[in-house]
Amino acid sequence: MKMHGKYLRVMAAVGITTTSLSMLPASAVASGGSGAVHATLLITAGDPSQQVLQTLMAEYAKIHPGSTLTVTQIVQSSVDQKLTLDASAGDLPTIFIGPQSPTQQGQFGTEGYSLNIQTALTSLGVYNDLNPAAVKILKTLEGGLYAIPDQLAMEGFWYNKKIFAQNNITPPTTWSAMVSDAAALEAKGIQPFAADGSDGWPLTRLISGYIFRDLGPNALLKVKDGTAKLTDPQYVAAAQQVADLGAKGYFGKGFATLDYSAAEAEFLDGEAAMFYMGSWALPDFANPKLSEIGASDVGYFPVPAVAGGAGAVTDTPMNCGEPLMFSAKAYNAADAQWLKFVAENFGNVALKQGDITGFEVLPKVTTATPLMQIVQHQIAVTTTPVLWFEAYFSSKATTVAQSDAAPLVDGGMSAQQYMSNVQAALDS
Repeated sequence: MKMHGKYLRVMAAVGITTTSLSMLPASAVASGGSGAVHATLLITAGDPSQQVLQTLMAEYAKIHPGSTLTVTQIVQSSVDQKLTLDASAGDLPTIFIGPQSPTQQGQFGTEGYSLNIQTALTSLGVYNDLNPAAVKILKTLEGGLYAIPDQLAMEGFWYNKKIFAQNNITPPTTWSAMVSDAAALEAKGIQPFAADGSDGWPLTRLISGYIFRDLGPNALLKVKDGTAKLTDPQYVAAAQQVADLGAKGYFGKGFATLDYSAAEAEFLDGEAAMFYMGSWALPDFANPKLSEIGASDVGYFPVPAVAGGAGAVTDTPMNCGEPLMFSAKAYNAADAQWLKFVAENFGNVALKQGDITGFEVLPKVTTATPLMQIVQHQIAVTTTPVLWFEAYFSSKATTVAQSDAAPLVDGGMSAQQYMSNVQAALDS
């Protein structure tokens, strides 16, 4: 799962700074000894995990003198080709960004290119340093645990507290209530939702959100398994619900041409009341250079319930971003101690930097901001983490789903045609 333009905005928000490990418990950094590690890292430019790993290596070198981390950055579009070549040559770096497709990530594990993280961390006694929700997500996608969850994002609706209060609106708990609130806002000349229509994926998130609430957390897995089709009436009804929001003008004029930054700016400038997005946007919410409304005026509510639906509001859409893998061939005793150190300390350093990950934070009491605490709470109460609309789709079906999303929502395509197009791409 990709963050779709997150990284440049995140790094602009938090800056490239060195985070000290002084906030970590002494037990997490006390395991000294010899055994320098010379790790190599292949990662996309702007990925915040690079800064975390560099900070960790600087501290690791204090207790294992001579340890180094050599970084190679790569553009996202070149990742798969680079990994294929390196894997074929038996020359994968120590740590590398996984293939772009979750299916391919799993293949890298089963074919022996990437380390079995569960086995490795269990043998090192630090498997419990992983968040159970993150583990479940990666296992669902990869068929095993072959990557570290260096990111953990949850999704839902962020809302402008002032707009809600001024219009006597409370966070809706049902989909129908949210639609009614949108109608009330629209009637007063207030744009209900901001949305990135040009990329498509923020719109498809709304479709899957409705599907999960109506049909339950396994609804898209059934499509993958062939026991259901997107053209089945209840799935088409979900696409129709989102199309109806567009038909009523709730996304504003010109939303189909807005990209991520422009849509986010509508929300942060106070032009729209609600914004469906992942928690990776939190640094932007808190950045005064990007946000006019301020972090204190941003609230959150999960995808609302659908009346009579099989899903629960604790079935939270979540993903692990662009998880990192360790080379199985390169892995040795020195790498094992480095991996253990990463598992014990990654979560704390990332939190200090502004990111929530799939690693537990020690100690449990942290200095997380109020918005981070919202995210941590939602992750903690999540009964079943659910994925995103295209999680099980082929590359072709993903492209069709996202490119046809704007026509669906701006009235250029029916819900039946939209789902038929995506299903046809899945079947081809």
